Amino acid sequence: MNHTHEDSDRFTRRDVLAGAAAVVGAVALPAAVRGQAGGVGKIVKNGRIKQSICGGCLRNTGLDREQTAKLLVEMALAGRDLVGPNDWDVLKKYDLVATMVPGAGSIKNGLNNKAIHPKFMEDFKANIKAAAQYKWPNVICMAGDRAGISDAEGMDNCRTILVEAVKIAEDAGVTICMELLNSKVDHPGYMCDNYAWAFELCRRVNSPRFKMLFDIYHMQIMEGDLIATIKQNIQHIGHFHTAGVPGRHELDENQEIYYPAVMRAIVETGYQGYVAHEYTPVRNALESLVQAVKTCDV
Repeated sequence: MNHTHEDSDRFTRRDVLAGAAAVVGAVALPAAVRGQAGGVGKIVKNGRIKQSICGGCLRNTGLDREQTAKLLVEMALAGRDLVGPNDWDVLKKYDLVATMVPGAGSIKNGLNNKAIHPKFMEDFKANIKAAAQYKWPNVICMAGDRAGISDAEGMDNCRTILVEAVKIAEDAGVTICMELLNSKVDHPGYMCDNYAWAFELCRRVNSPRFKMLFDIYHMQIMEGDLIATIKQNIQHIGHFHTAGVPGRHELDENQEIYYPAVMRAIVETGYQGYVAHEYTPVRNALESLVQAVKTCDV
């Protein structure tokens, strides 16, 4: 994820930006996208990767929540990612999944800052409960910027709150996912920016209800070695994000990651979670989504 704002703002903005539409039912498509969407149909054929989308994949299409849900059903996608409660009832109506919802912490002010732990625990309690009520699988959390905190201290601080939060998550059947982000390009100073730190934190928390959100875009920038790392650490990975490197755009031939091979590696591990697209298209959004879905439907 390429987050540049706090969680509350992030989900509100994504709600506004999100959208796509189906051509089924009574919901009309805006004229600007009617032609492209008319022939979309079912795109997922194999279904071994359960795919969802973030709002940015279909920004500027003018499509509302209802239309978005209908399009996802038509394409045979699993649901939407990084969505707040305003979207949940529509997703339920169409038997879709909110594959990642709010948890606690932001990129700048995350779980490594123990001064904010009381607030974060309240956020975890409320957001895990809300996710469980809707049977959503995952809530997100962030490590926070280093900001003078050593990686060792930051890990201790994160572990302290997470060992308490996972008790709630275990009871609720919800998984807390901390996102790996790059600190080279998008998020200078972010602590959870490397494999060693991230997976060691998972080992120290030692719960099946705490895992990493492995953003393939971010980790290609930081360390690469995607396939071997995923295979070796899949037990610590609860969710994936995609985007092209460099630029965070389409999953096409203009970027350096060969996504079919990465997706096949994920399938081979037996992974049962979701892969959410989080790129920003630079061409027709619906055409780009069709291409991304086909690329990952290995």
